[in-house]
Amino acid sequence: MSQTATDQRATKKDWLGLAVLVVPILVVSMDMSVLYLALPFMTADLEPTGNQTLWILDIYGFLLAGLLITMGSLGDRIGRRTLLMIGAVVFGAASLAATFSTSPEMLLVARALLGIGGATIAPSTLSLIRNMFHDPTQRKEAIGLWTAGFAGGAAVGPVIGGVLLEHFWWGSVFLINIPIMVVLFVAAPLLVPEFKDTDPGRFDPISVVLAISSMLSIVFAIKHGAQEGIDLAAAVSAVAGLALGAVFVLRQRRAANPLIDVTLFAERAFSAAVVVQFLVIFAMTGFSLFASQYLQLVVGLGPLEAGLWLLVPAVAAAAGAVLAPTLSKVIRTGTIIAGGLLSIAIGCMAMAFVNADSGLPLLLTGMAVLTFGIGAASTLNSDIVLTAAAPEKAGAASALSETGAELGGAVGIAILGTIGSTVYRHRMDDAIPAQTPAEIADPARETIGGAVAVADYLPEPFASQLTAVANSSFIDGFTLASGASAVLMAVSAVTVFVLLRRQTASVR
Repeated sequence: MSQTATDQRATKKDWLGLAVLVVPILVVSMDMSVLYLALPFMTADLEPTGNQTLWILDIYGFLLAGLLITMGSLGDRIGRRTLLMIGAVVFGAASLAATFSTSPEMLLVARALLGIGGATIAPSTLSLIRNMFHDPTQRKEAIGLWTAGFAGGAAVGPVIGGVLLEHFWWGSVFLINIPIMVVLFVAAPLLVPEFKDTDPGRFDPISVVLAISSMLSIVFAIKHGAQEGIDLAAAVSAVAGLALGAVFVLRQRRAANPLIDVTLFAERAFSAAVVVQFLVIFAMTGFSLFASQYLQLVVGLGPLEAGLWLLVPAVAAAAGAVLAPTLSKVIRTGTIIAGGLLSIAIGCMAMAFVNADSGLPLLLTGMAVLTFGIGAASTLNSDIVLTAAAPEKAGAASALSETGAELGGAVGIAILGTIGSTVYRHRMDDAIPAQTPAEIADPARETIGGAVAVADYLPEPFASQLTAVANSSFIDGFTLASGASAVLMAVSAVTVFVLLRRQTASVR
């Protein structure tokens, strides 16, 4: 059924349907972080090689990013609810396989299937919200709750993972996905209406191959460059990805029935919104990586306690997401989005002053200010993306936004992580005496985790001295990355304010 936008207000059934749509996005968000907690236990049990471990971690994000555009367009064709239910089956089955994996290869395949299933969920849920909530104010509120669910998943993932790992085996972190996907599969036909494009035109498999190949190549180049440095493999992959992307765009411009409508980027608001989505996820993923390491390795908290403290920025993100639609009634949308980016900049600047003695208050304050801005900006930003396209093309439009987010996450970890690790290694090279045995110096120079592990085997006072130097080096990298991000986000806030200064509440 294709439905045009009207001023019809949502019913109680629509709001119940929204609850059904928020639950799976919470799970997808959880799965992005939960494996990091289980990693030490998984590696001890399955004994993967270093290369297998990296692929087990990365394959989920690779396929999620690579398939978003294709899945968004596919949902417009076969029905967004239908695609969502197919994704629920794939995600649930893959979770079951991951739970009981007995080899690295089995877990790798399961994680790949989780990425494929996850790629169906984000564009389907967001585009269904576009079709279910026609009133602009209600739609913003619905998107705010969706955004809060995504932020909540990222926050409660470590908490739930910590609880499960304290009582069960490592595979249990995937087990929670299964009952949630069963509920989605049963409840969606009852509470979520079906929507699809009634005249999608001929399907173009060549465009699908180009879209997937381009995204996978670009994401691989970013991640490989962050882990191994910019070598021939990263350069070739980046060039190939950009070339394939250019061919894809040219084909979409000439096709009678394109996979995505690239003319959307001619609208200044839409282009700015995709860039904003890139920036907010850039900030969120980059600093989530630093924050978890700071809490566990510098402050010395356990995984569960660290996860509980990270609920503070999650609550701030949810508050920003819920408050933004209300503010948009009296303040221009573009101003609020720019204000959200400015809030991110202020949060980054606060974290630039974190040190070994400042403890939790300054870090959590900075993270809370940062995530409040992310919640506010993301909510209204998603509304701009969804209303830029016709209702029957909302799936492809939301997929473009989510693709920007996935790239933002990959680039955030790559750039901010590289800044942090480069400063850390430089400081440690200067601090570790030249006569230190290689079996101690090498792992300590690489990561703060390696330094902490080595310190456990050293006598005092050498252990305390190594830990203090490693903490100081890590914090130097963290604060430099924070300061650089603060400048980037402040400049972006001004730019977005200029581009979207006339953007008001959506009316489509």
